[in-house]
Amino acid sequence: MTKLTKKDLVAELAQMLDLPMTQAEKFLNAYIETVTSNLKKGNEITLTGFGTFKQSKRSARKGRNPQTGAEIDIAASTSVKFVVGKTLKDAVK
Repeated sequence: MTKLTKKDLVAELAQMLDLPMTQAEKFLNAYIETVTSNLKKGNEITLTGFGTFKQSKRSARKGRNPQTGAEIDIAASTSVKFVVGKTLKDAVK
């Protein structure tokens, strides 16, 4: 299994779309900025067949320090979830 970097992804996009690397990088950066700004607003992004990006809220809770066993408060937080679409899921099987 190979790990792709952003640079590798830009190179593949440039080749697939027959674009210069600079334009492919602009495209990818614009995509990332669009997804990020919409998630910040609380919007859900669905790419049919690929998957859905959405915010996930975690409520405040109690936890334990694994080294000392002392009880600690864990603050509420927001994270991002990605739910895989059927087409992508079937393609990876």
